[in-house]
Amino acid sequence: MRVLLSTYGSRGDVQPMAGLAVQLRALGAEVRVCAPPDEEFAKLLAGVGVELVPAAEPVRTLVTGTAPLTPEGLPQRAAALVAAQYEAVAAAAEGCDAVVATGLVPAVAGAQSVAEELGIPFVYVSYFPTMLPSPHHAPHPLPGRPFPPGMTDHRARWDWNAESFNALFGPGLNAHRVSIGQPAVDDVRSHVFTDRPWLAADPILAPWQEPADLDVVQTGAWLLPDERPLPAGLVAFLDAGEPPVYVGFGSMPMRDSTDVAQVAIEAVRAQGRRAIVAQGWADLGLIDKGDDCFAVGDVNHQALFGRVAAVVHHGGAGTTTTAARAGAPQVVVPQIVDQPYWAARVAELGIGAAHDGPTPAFESLSAALTTALTPETRARARAVAATIRTDGATVAAKLLLDAVSRERPPVPA
Repeated sequence: MRVLLSTYGSRGDVQPMAGLAVQLRALGAEVRVCAPPDEEFAKLLAGVGVELVPAAEPVRTLVTGTAPLTPEGLPQRAAALVAAQYEAVAAAAEGCDAVVATGLVPAVAGAQSVAEELGIPFVYVSYFPTMLPSPHHAPHPLPGRPFPPGMTDHRARWDWNAESFNALFGPGLNAHRVSIGQPAVDDVRSHVFTDRPWLAADPILAPWQEPADLDVVQTGAWLLPDERPLPAGLVAFLDAGEPPVYVGFGSMPMRDSTDVAQVAIEAVRAQGRRAIVAQGWADLGLIDKGDDCFAVGDVNHQALFGRVAAVVHHGGAGTTTTAARAGAPQVVVPQIVDQPYWAARVAELGIGAAHDGPTPAFESLSAALTTALTPETRARARAVAATIRTDGATVAAKLLLDAVSRERPPVPA
């Protein structure tokens, strides 16, 4: 059996797909991952022996470039991404039995058109509940499409969300579908999400509430085990004193926080703590030569987070889940899309603090750290850690292969 996994997004979109790929392969399936051609993604997938099929331009260039994408340019960018992902997936999916897709909506739509063309099963996956329509939560606003003033009802916001999908993604998607001989769609969101999407998120951290609008299959988060040892210098720093506070914002460029490293280190020092600063896509670094701070690049978070006093981060699904699983208190400084949701969940569960807004200042970050570093928060974080599931990718792999097996025609005797 052959499966094509498709995504276009940051590391938080690619790494769970690698986790699913590993489990599918363990069950005997052949797997390819169609993803952005960024060097770090190629290295990630090569490390687990999974083939990368490159699609479109490197996503880091898009995110950190000097000319950030404007809402006005989004429909054109969406149209280009539909076509680019379609071309890459079409070239890689010949002979495949299923397509699983996540990431930016236009890329999902392009992959979906390939599955439709080949007549094979298609699964859409979200890594967080608030992407999916439900009466229990509101959607996040889309670029250039803020909610109208006074619109607070969840249903009204989801209706606006559907209109926004059509306005931003419909023209490009339908132009491409017509060009390849497929019918246009009048409801982009329903088309892309399907009526049975999968939710690859931990049910404790991110529960899906019923009754809801969709028949959502929650598998648990797709974790990729990381066996890399921590660098010797980092181990020496950890061993040299009390657990430090980790600060890193992953794939977020932090454009509105030009002094974020200064603010974070000073806030951590004010708590009497040492700091580990992760470079990430914001290119954070040390602010002086003090021996109480240590800079890192890409390191094993699964090994590191169990040895820190707290994790200050952007609130990506993967980082939130990894920190929760490690029992590390969190301070979430949410930037975009799902990150405010994860910040709220961390606060609601009592395993950390949600920073007020995307731009940390010394006072605001200090207040959040004060909450996260209490013994009560540490105890709660450790208690919740014991409830986090680690079998999400295995569950999903078995579900997919079982579903495909049921749909395949029997082999003639």
